[in-house]
Amino acid sequence: MSAASRSLARKRPSGGKALLATAMLLVAVISAFPLAWMVLSSLKTPAETMQVPPVWIPRMPTLEAYEKVAGVINVGRSMWNSLVIASVTTAGILVTSMMAGYAFAKYSFPGRSLLFSVLIATMFLPPIVTLIPLYRMVGSLGLSASLAGIIVPNLANAFGIFLMRQFIAGVPDDLIDAARMDGASELLILYKIVAPSVAPAIAALALFAFVYHWNSYLWPLTVLQGNADAYPIVISLSRLLSYNRGPVNTGLVMAGATLAVLPPLVLFVFLQRFFVDSIVGSAIKG
Repeated sequence: MSAASRSLARKRPSGGKALLATAMLLVAVISAFPLAWMVLSSLKTPAETMQVPPVWIPRMPTLEAYEKVAGVINVGRSMWNSLVIASVTTAGILVTSMMAGYAFAKYSFPGRSLLFSVLIATMFLPPIVTLIPLYRMVGSLGLSASLAGIIVPNLANAFGIFLMRQFIAGVPDDLIDAARMDGASELLILYKIVAPSVAPAIAALALFAFVYHWNSYLWPLTVLQGNADAYPIVISLSRLLSYNRGPVNTGLVMAGATLAVLPPLVLFVFLQRFFVDSIVGSAIKG
């Protein structure tokens, strides 16, 4: 076999790799299909949404459904409420998770292992178990029917602390000791030395927290007590369910769902590189 033939053979993908690539492509298509169908359906005319067999690509895309959504719910106010809830909560989770994770990873104190075990145990509690106690606490603080009542109980998160602790534990102690010898405070060490070292984990936690609290439904609905002006977009969209009596309003529902999914999708596009790096990093450490 000539050198050119051997080089071509090395470049040609093997049967196993080709099969793996095909399987990954198939999974990606299946995963993306509901999102693509939702967006395309929001651009169809009512006649196209009722057509059988279904129309896959709208012949004349229209934004009529989006105009109707704006007439049914206050999209701008609801999106702003969701943005405030998700952004402030995510910021709080990042700060508390970094500080607590740093303490668990780099400090030795009596009861550290027990306290960390109790913290991990709280991750296995179903959210419905803590709903009533948290609701009573929010009421006693005078935060009922407000955005603050939704945000305050979620400013700390056990999963976030666990994730940060695992990554911060991998930061070399010599680097932290050198910063202390130079007179750096613990907060300066945390945010100037530790944080850049675990940036992929921070980005992944930010993505998880933002998406979770953007899509949260039960807790905001419980706290707000019918205060429609403070409804996030997920709760406001429930008003569109009354329009889902037949296929003629399918485009309206799909348009509302598309608006609700855009901010988390945009955030994922910006943070996906860090998200992948955090997964790869945790796999290497494991």
